[in-house]
Amino acid sequence: MASLPEKLVFDYSVPQTLLMKISGDWQISQGLLPVSEVTSQLANHPEISQIKVIASQDLKWDSGLISFLFKLIRDFESKSIQITPNGLPQEVQKLLSLALKTRVKNVFPSNTQEPFFEKIGEKILQAIESLRLALDFLGDIALALSRLMAGKSFFRWDNFMTIVQRCGIDTLLLVSLISLLVGMILAFIGSIQLKMFGAQIFISDIVGIAMVRVLSAVMTGIIVSGRIGASFAAELGMMQANEEIDAFKTLGVSPTEFLVIPRILALVLMMPILTIYADLMGVLGGFVISVGMLHLNPIEYLNHTQHAVKLSYVWIGLIHSFVFGVIVAVAGCLRGMQCERNVTGVGLATTSAVVTGITGIVIATAVITWICQMLGV
Repeated sequence: MASLPEKLVFDYSVPQTLLMKISGDWQISQGLLPVSEVTSQLANHPEISQIKVIASQDLKWDSGLISFLFKLIRDFESKSIQITPNGLPQEVQKLLSLALKTRVKNVFPSNTQEPFFEKIGEKILQAIESLRLALDFLGDIALALSRLMAGKSFFRWDNFMTIVQRCGIDTLLLVSLISLLVGMILAFIGSIQLKMFGAQIFISDIVGIAMVRVLSAVMTGIIVSGRIGASFAAELGMMQANEEIDAFKTLGVSPTEFLVIPRILALVLMMPILTIYADLMGVLGGFVISVGMLHLNPIEYLNHTQHAVKLSYVWIGLIHSFVFGVIVAVAGCLRGMQCERNVTGVGLATTSAVVTGITGIVIATAVITWICQMLGV
């Protein structure tokens, strides 16, 4: 039997087991024993593999006791000595268990590298799971749209009009600036080659066809993805983190019908309008450069634009815009609904929504262009 004054009593009577009895005042204000006092007691008993901790009736404690036991368990882990705190009060055991659960392990990354094929397999499994979740989400959207068309679902129209305003009016300034500058850049680039042949008037053809057929829709889609798609993901992600979406499910309200469908409809409605507006601003940018700096005749420039831009090009641009609207809205809502329930998850969901939206826009542009080429449009 060995003891430390008033605080600890050690009993070595059981083979390979140390019975440690804690007594006295273990409050921070009274000062605490260092853990080294306990480890020094075990220096002469290398056979000890387990420590059982019990408490006396006169024990007084606060967080200081928890801190002492936490440090003790951490130090003896490296020595393969198990500490059993079953003899402590229930409150002490609960707090100690909570402290051990929240302890951060492996702060520094391990130097051991994961096998190459294991990495590939993990990435493939993640891609398959992401595809499955995306298909499930698209299925929910299809069901919600069918219920909406049948008059069996609802959402708040005042919220819908607010989303329409955000997708349309609040985005006009940025769309105006980007489309105007893109039209000016196209005019500059076209003039570099065309002036070698004295054919600067065909700048109107280049600007008009490029903007109306593809570029206006693509630039508008990228702008909307960075502005609206990210906001959709952030809003739904915060609602997911605050358990508001769970509250909708508890009340029997479908989050897809109430939150996702209004956002998709609003963006699909406003994207063609924004694209037409971007067409006009792009043509205006080319007009400003051609007339103001290249000194072309404004009437002739407008006539060439009118003859070059066919109605079929306008429809192709509108098809692009419709598809882009669906992609951006679905990407933003999908990432928001899949968001983890913390602040970091909201940030990752927002970033992922933008990346997914822009990637989808590029892929859809290539596919639509290939289809138009096959159809000879």
